[in-house]
Amino acid sequence: MAKQAGNRCRGPIGRRDFLRVGALALGGLTLTDVVKARANSGAERSDTSVILLYLSGGPSHLETYDLKPNAPIEYRSVFDPIRTNVPGIDVCEYLTGHARVADKFALIRSVRHTMTSHSDGGIEILTGKTPSRPDPTSTSSSEHPDFGAIASWQRGYGSNVMPPYVAVPGRIYMVRPSYLGPQHGPLNANDPSQPNYRLASASLPYGVDSGRLDDRRALRDQFDQLRRDLDASGQMNAGDQFRRTALQMLTSQGVARAFDIQQENASLRDRYGRNPWGQGCLLARRLAEAGTAVTTIVINTPFNGEQFTNWDDHIQNAMRPGHFGYYMSVRLPYYDQALSALIEDIYMRGLDEKIMVVAMGEFGRTPRLSHNAFGTGRDHWPDAMSVLISGGGLQMGQIVGATNARGEYPAQRPLTPKDILATIYRHLGIDTRHVLIDHTGRPNPILAEGTPIAELG
Repeated sequence: MAKQAGNRCRGPIGRRDFLRVGALALGGLTLTDVVKARANSGAERSDTSVILLYLSGGPSHLETYDLKPNAPIEYRSVFDPIRTNVPGIDVCEYLTGHARVADKFALIRSVRHTMTSHSDGGIEILTGKTPSRPDPTSTSSSEHPDFGAIASWQRGYGSNVMPPYVAVPGRIYMVRPSYLGPQHGPLNANDPSQPNYRLASASLPYGVDSGRLDDRRALRDQFDQLRRDLDASGQMNAGDQFRRTALQMLTSQGVARAFDIQQENASLRDRYGRNPWGQGCLLARRLAEAGTAVTTIVINTPFNGEQFTNWDDHIQNAMRPGHFGYYMSVRLPYYDQALSALIEDIYMRGLDEKIMVVAMGEFGRTPRLSHNAFGTGRDHWPDAMSVLISGGGLQMGQIVGATNARGEYPAQRPLTPKDILATIYRHLGIDTRHVLIDHTGRPNPILAEGTPIAELG
């Protein structure tokens, strides 16, 4: 898929810019809102959790989970497949940790949609809603809430006051809580691989100084001022319940313990990898175990540096010339270490029914390799992509669906992002038929289409 002049792929948001994205508000949070949401939906609170690894940029299915070693050379993966501990499941040679835990995940190889830009693809994947005005420049934002915001709205804060929706290190840039209100956006956890990371390292709402969490009086005064400012601006009608609930979360010993990743054994932290991806996965497991409903981890780049790019592996990704296979060979081991450690840890702790892990990006990559004077790469390709699912009490150690011999299109069991989301919502105990009312007064079902993947159980 050749790029048009003047319409160059800007790529997903870069690491430095990503880390500067501000936290969305916890600002209108009230227990009354939570109770009302539950009453309106008729749903009971569940203790299940979803951890999403979002591979920003769109990973190549041909270089990860759907290698085509027998395809013509201009199509086949640049890497070799390796066997796993499940006969019939092969993965990329750089995914040796995956090979060890293949009995604990399922690969869905036949997902497709029609959005070719990063933001529109992300919106499709995370909301189940097709953007009404596709934006080829990847600067659009979602008109509808993503599944994390919906989980926050419906599940709310439990008795342990854990935030229902957390983003590591920050929110996925193209989605927002939209008409559910900013209180249902994620708490930005920032980078848990930083020294002395703790709850105070997270980005708290509207400029609250997290470094003063230990001073209850100062924190209370900040929230009083925050409430007055927001009331004056008309953004929020907050009362004593807002202040109490927010203070309970921010000063809760249980919440602080969940964020205190330094309580983990050093050898376990090493096993995950001492980098933002590895420590992000470890933090996500701690949060899920403590009661957070949805944790998203943006798998963008493991470090800054010339050898690191994200998953947008077209020619000159991040303006760096050369063969995309080199950048993937640098990147894949970090991803493999973090995800395989997360899966092993969840199963070892007996959390595999409570926690579902999902790994996916916004689309796949063009099956036919692109070449020019600057290098070799693969472009955007929403017609075929692979998704990994682990845990959730589902049937693992299997492949669902297949693409054709060149990895171009689903050839067996075609699925859509809506089917993936239906599977996620079922695990979270959320009725996708529930109707939300948007800013214009129009009714919008949580998911108008999509069915949980039957093969997974």
